[in-house]
Amino acid sequence: MISNEERAVLTDTIRQNPAYRLAYADADLMAHDDLRAVRLQLELIKPERALRHHAIRSTVVVFGSARIVAPDRAQQHLKDARAQGDPADPKALRAVAHAERQVRLSRYYTEARRFGELVSLRFQCEDRRDFVVVTGGGPGIMEAANLGAFDVGARSAGLNITLPQEPAPNPFITPDLAFRFRYFALRKMHFLMRAKALVAFPGGFGTLDELFEVLTLVQTGKMPRLPIVLFGPDFWTRAVDFDFLVAEGMIAPQDRQLFTLVETADQAIAALVGFYHDQPPDAPQPDSEGVF
Repeated sequence: MISNEERAVLTDTIRQNPAYRLAYADADLMAHDDLRAVRLQLELIKPERALRHHAIRSTVVVFGSARIVAPDRAQQHLKDARAQGDPADPKALRAVAHAERQVRLSRYYTEARRFGELVSLRFQCEDRRDFVVVTGGGPGIMEAANLGAFDVGARSAGLNITLPQEPAPNPFITPDLAFRFRYFALRKMHFLMRAKALVAFPGGFGTLDELFEVLTLVQTGKMPRLPIVLFGPDFWTRAVDFDFLVAEGMIAPQDRQLFTLVETADQAIAALVGFYHDQPPDAPQPDSEGVF
């Protein structure tokens, strides 16, 4: 005879075995390669449900470097760099030069914050949430744009991505609209499914990747035309020689008209207002047109 105590031990052993877990609650199962399709579907569905719940009709996507810091931090870094080490030491000189560059670039943090504020005030309201700021959810320009919306009590979203050295989400994202992705592909889709404008500040590989993807989708007609605004003509005309691409026949002359170069947040708002004639567009449901 098996005692009640032995039965209880055997039953508990079964309950603790991974095979007994509910499939959707089995993290080990979900991590398997053959469950990739399910993971992709979940990353599509989860943010979409939240965005619909919060009635987010359209978005403006803001890209830019995570390495650009606020002016006060940049000034402090410069002060610290100048105070440390021998001024004749090459390492100290490089530190000062880096800090001086941070100070020069910090104006973009200010403009990104102001843009987030202005676009949220102009288009976002309780019964119609349009041009909601969406960023990659990290520091730098992303933080600044989310902060601008936060300053005026508006919603904004952040789409973080799991990376080997993953930064924490910046604290100014609306908590219900802070999402975390494993797959770049699904993250890219969510950036663009409701996008009615793209604003790109100076940045590195990530910014260039997202910018050129949108330019390609618009150029090829896979998504509707939308305003693409690039902050900092000095940066962009050096980072990408668009005129050279035209001269070499790699892009058509009219492709230069796909984007607008601006210096200030007010100029960026004017570009959006001019494109849409001061009326937020009706946002299509995903999959209703184009690639989305």
